[in-house]
Amino acid sequence: MASSLKNLSQYKAKDVPNAEGMRFGIVVTDYHTDITYKMLEACTETLLKHGAISKDIYVAHVAGTFELPLGARLLHDSKEVDAMICFGCVIKGETQHDEYINQAVSQGLMHLGIQYAKPFVFGVLTPNTHEQAVARAGGKHGNKGIEAAITAIQMVDLKERLDPLSSNFVND
Repeated sequence: MASSLKNLSQYKAKDVPNAEGMRFGIVVTDYHTDITYKMLEACTETLLKHGAISKDIYVAHVAGTFELPLGARLLHDSKEVDAMICFGCVIKGETQHDEYINQAVSQGLMHLGIQYAKPFVFGVLTPNTHEQAVARAGGKHGNKGIEAAITAIQMVDLKERLDPLSSNFVND
């Protein structure tokens, strides 16, 4: 659903699994920091609100959105995490650079998720304008950081419930 039709910050807190004991890696770009750092802040606050503890949240910075997949791989390989969350912002310009970057990053993160059988959450804004990005990083459409945190928690919980070696395994 388009974020213009949904507030990214609205969710039912009671439906979110407890994040206690979960470990998260977050990779954030240092490009468009007025956007990406707001998503990082909202994500971290949401993880903590749902039971994660700060020592189990690892943050790494990369130059731009194109570097997110490698940054995620490097952070994943250096820390024992249950999920990776990646934040970037690619604003459409006069050329098609945004299409190439967005496609490469989404495929790279999807590949990492499949390779490691762990969530690599795509928290990349792909707006046409800076104003649209602001609206999705704490503005009128909420904050993508909250949505990414909830996604990561839910996916870690799903993996845990489907792992037959887990004490939380659901066998219906």
